[in-house]
Amino acid sequence: MSSQLDQIKSPVSFELKEFEKHFKASMKSTVPLLDKITYYIVQKKGKQVRPILVFLCAKICGNINDSTNVAASLIELLHTATLVHDDVVDESYERRGFFSINALWKNKIAVLVGDFLLSKGLLVALESKNYNHLQTLSIAVKQMSEGELLQIEKARKLDIDESVYFEIISKKTASLIAAACSSGASSTTDDEVLIGKMWSFGEKIGIAFQIKDDLFDYGDADIGKPRGIDIKDKKMTLPLIYALQNASKSEKNTIINYIKTDSENETKVKEVISFVKSKGGLVYAEKMMLKYQSEAIEILKTFPENESRESLEKLVYFFTTRKI
Repeated sequence: MSSQLDQIKSPVSFELKEFEKHFKASMKSTVPLLDKITYYIVQKKGKQVRPILVFLCAKICGNINDSTNVAASLIELLHTATLVHDDVVDESYERRGFFSINALWKNKIAVLVGDFLLSKGLLVALESKNYNHLQTLSIAVKQMSEGELLQIEKARKLDIDESVYFEIISKKTASLIAAACSSGASSTTDDEVLIGKMWSFGEKIGIAFQIKDDLFDYGDADIGKPRGIDIKDKKMTLPLIYALQNASKSEKNTIINYIKTDSENETKVKEVISFVKSKGGLVYAEKMMLKYQSEAIEILKTFPENESRESLEKLVYFFTTRKI
């Protein structure tokens, strides 16, 4: 997987190395505890897909510059802040195979670290007078919060239909990826049409990315995510929504009752998984994922052929064929 990503980011590999320095500097603090925690975060960082998107989308629209570095730092700081806060909200004690911040330093410190990262992101944009990036990311963070709260509200009643599901994932997952793509573009061009295309491109790959994540919950492979975890968390994902839409009233009532009252029961969870498979939920979700993948590729085809476009196309396929 890492070699695949190395190949994808090759057109911007030099710029990404420079960004690493920029990002580490933006995390610095004079408070020793905070500096220790941010150092831990930097050491345990993930694949950095969002900064890769920022730089590739910047390069496909123009010449990478200081504003591109600011966009990537802002995206990564805000993304990291949301992950730290998510682990507190979800009571999760592991992140990418390592202890989460709240597991090591407890919830109070984790929330404050998340707040610190959020404020650092805002300051990075303000200090360099990159107000466009600030506006784009503020919209994304607002949408992410709305998406999470909408999901929590609907999970109580388990009454999510397909349109609500797409509203949730567009806000919760796709908005930050869309912001990464459009802020990358806006760092190298003033053309609103191109910037808008990149927002749309990011939104489509974000939706495809989330549907792929939904499918993992029903997979048999060792994917680093326990099977049925979304069911245990009472999350209404696309395969389940489709299966319930195509079930009889009694089947629907039985499955919803299992999720509401027996979501910790392994036998019942397996029954829900079997039900979703038998109703074609996985086939339908895969079809929808490929639809958004195809729409994202169509947007890319409106840009000139070059190595950045080729890498973005590969990244789209990486999102939908990944194993974890």
